[in-house]
Amino acid sequence: QVQLQESGGGLVQAGGSLRLSCAASGIIFINYNFNWYRQAPGKEREWVAGILSGGGTKYADSVLGRFSISRVNAKKTVYLQMNNLKPEDTAVYYCRVGTSEKWGQGTQVTVSS
Repeated sequence: QVQLQESGGGLVQAGGSLRLSCAASGIIFINYNFNWYRQAPGKEREWVAGILSGGGTKYADSVLGRFSISRVNAKKTVYLQMNNLKPEDTAVYYCRVGTSEKWGQGTQVTVSS
């Protein structure tokens, strides 16, 4: 049974940083791509960043240069380092196995102005 557990969210002032973690279990971690998404109140869920099994990364234009996705296969964990946070980054952040239906429960990020 695949499980994804996000952590690391919280309240931070604009310009601050947070690092989100997504710990996976029940999966051969090294074989899979992972993605981070976010959903702000009243908005649709949007893709934020992705990392391939081989380590290649890609970002949404809105976070390019501020966010960094990484993975540690030995820990079965994917990270999202978020720097220079803006109030518009406020959302629930979700981890997803590739484009599957396997999602975590989400972690709240709130950026105050």
